[in-house]
Amino acid sequence: MLKPVKKLEVFNKKQHLNLYTMQKFEYAHLLPADFSYDSKVWIYQSNRLFTISEALHIEDILKNFYTSWRSHGQQVKGHADLLFGQFIIIMADETATGVSGCSTDGSVRLVKEIEKAFNVTLFDRQLLAFIVKEKVQLIPMSQLNYALENNFITADTIYFNNLVQTKEELENNWLIPIKRSWLASRIKVSG
Repeated sequence: MLKPVKKLEVFNKKQHLNLYTMQKFEYAHLLPADFSYDSKVWIYQSNRLFTISEALHIEDILKNFYTSWRSHGQQVKGHADLLFGQFIIIMADETATGVSGCSTDGSVRLVKEIEKAFNVTLFDRQLLAFIVKEKVQLIPMSQLNYALENNFITADTIYFNNLVQTKEELENNWLIPIKRSWLASRIKVSG
């Protein structure tokens, strides 16, 4: 027999659900704590969400890459991860070993191989990502003003600023409201 639920228990469950949905887009704890805040960062956004089996395979590919990543024969202190099932993050801490052009080219080749193997687009900078109704939503740049005019997004909508270049920027300026991003000067934003 089911026990009657007290109002306090219902509140706690709702509160827990709200905390979960708010924390759903937290990621700083997934970044390597021992990397310099100046570590270089590259973000590649997929044009679609990867399936769970694809995501697991991609995580293995990324781990194999960064554990064997070299620059002029030296091991690069690197990290790579798939966040939110749609964003490939590659990071290099150059306090130990600098990342040469050839080693950067190696990471780009890897991303192009993933793009081909999984039939996705990872280099489309005209496709922008936002958090809408607690999900990642992609909007072509050409449709941003339309999305704003029809209240699909607002000045306070969270934008994935994939132009961040360091670990510090990744932690503090990757997910920001549109009104605080470079987009604010390019579109009609009120608020």
